[in-house]
Amino acid sequence: MASPRPGSRRSPGRSTATPPRGRTPTADDDDSPIPSVNERLGHLRPSRELLEYYRKKIAEFDGDHEEMVRKLDQYKATYEEQHKLGYEMRQREDEIAELQKALSDMQVYLFQEREHVLRLYSENDRLKIRELEDRKRIQHLLSLSGPENGDITYFHREPPAKVTIPQRRSRQQHPHDGDEGVALRPPADREADVRRPQHRPAKARKPADKPTSPETEAYQRDNETLALHVEALQAQLEEQTRLAREQAEALLQDRQVRIEEQDAQRQRDADRIKGLTDRLQKTQDLLYTSTKDYLELKYEGRSDERRWMAEKDRLLRELDVAKDQLNISREKTILEVSEEGGEVTWQAREQHRIEVETLKQSVSQAQRLAEMYREQVIQLEDQLSKIREEGDVSKEIFQDRTTKMSKRVQLMNQRYEALERRRAMEVEGFKNDIKMLRGRLKDVEKQLYRVTLGMGEPTPGDEFDMEILHNVRKTAGRSKKIVGEIKHLKAKIYGLENDLRKM
Repeated sequence: MASPRPGSRRSPGRSTATPPRGRTPTADDDDSPIPSVNERLGHLRPSRELLEYYRKKIAEFDGDHEEMVRKLDQYKATYEEQHKLGYEMRQREDEIAELQKALSDMQVYLFQEREHVLRLYSENDRLKIRELEDRKRIQHLLSLSGPENGDITYFHREPPAKVTIPQRRSRQQHPHDGDEGVALRPPADREADVRRPQHRPAKARKPADKPTSPETEAYQRDNETLALHVEALQAQLEEQTRLAREQAEALLQDRQVRIEEQDAQRQRDADRIKGLTDRLQKTQDLLYTSTKDYLELKYEGRSDERRWMAEKDRLLRELDVAKDQLNISREKTILEVSEEGGEVTWQAREQHRIEVETLKQSVSQAQRLAEMYREQVIQLEDQLSKIREEGDVSKEIFQDRTTKMSKRVQLMNQRYEALERRRAMEVEGFKNDIKMLRGRLKDVEKQLYRVTLGMGEPTPGDEFDMEILHNVRKTAGRSKKIVGEIKHLKAKIYGLENDLRKM
């Protein structure tokens, strides 16, 4: 085998299969410290395939980093949106609660005013009964003493239909003139009072037809007074019944409002559950994507590791082959020298020594490359372990949140079932109440129809009846106004609920 020429050199980084030759060793190569990775790459002049490989790996790492940043931004946007919607929902619920409280307070004030009006009606009945008693006493005294010539006593059938301020008069004024400031009675009491004078003339004519004793007259007066008391109590009972009916109607309306609110709340909760379910699905998709990426990176890392190990084995085999070739060339050289009879000169021995040193340097360089690859493998393993830990942490977080969401959904379902049972029971009870109230309403309509038919030819008390009707009309107008305001408040509440549904 021919020996290499002294001036031949090869780059140590061009090929790892064949060891380089022709490099003259110096003292700096043996004593210098191990350079860094960048310096090694700069001195080694790596091949184009190696540069392309590292560019590809860097591009993959950059893509993975951008993907993780994008996922984190997406999660942050979802979390902020959830907080914003929750805050707005709490604000709307507080506003609805305030409006409901105001509506309930208004209904309470309305019923308090109605109770006050009923107390005034009771007081009016008591004063009317007292007036009738005083009138009967006056008649009795006049019947005992007899009227004088020129003296005439006038009696009002009913107190006037409006409140007047009593004026001071002489002491000869009749006692019944002080009752002109009595408040009006409700329509049922007015009907009873209007019917009373129709029976009084017949009773008043009895003493003229048949003389009676004072005891009988006293009994008759007591009976009439008791009858008036009974009529007043009946009127008060009707008023209380009417008030109870109105309270029941108000409770029905409140029930309807609460049912609608519950339906709206149920719809909102259903929408919220749907949104949470969508987010849960999205989170599971993100978890699946992250796990898939992690497994792909793990598989790629293992593939790279296997490739590096194969490359290392190949380099070691090439190194062994080079050593074998070196030993064979030495033996052939020694054999040729022995055959030529010692014609080997000092220059040939020096050249062989240089070649041996060059081969040793190539071996050390290959070992350094192996160390460099080992360090890179260790770094990549560290990065892989970090990515694995981050994936485990994110997986635990997602599992905890999924468990919490499932518990909340189960709790909401239990609440909905309880509300549904309560609603069914309330519906059944309110249906019975509605039937009973409809029957009462028909009875009131019949009584009102009878009162309307009972109005005949105009009499001196017709003006009073007209005043009663006018007052009834005014009261109905005020009631309609209050009902309109309540409907307006309900419309506002429904508008807010619609806004919440759209959001």
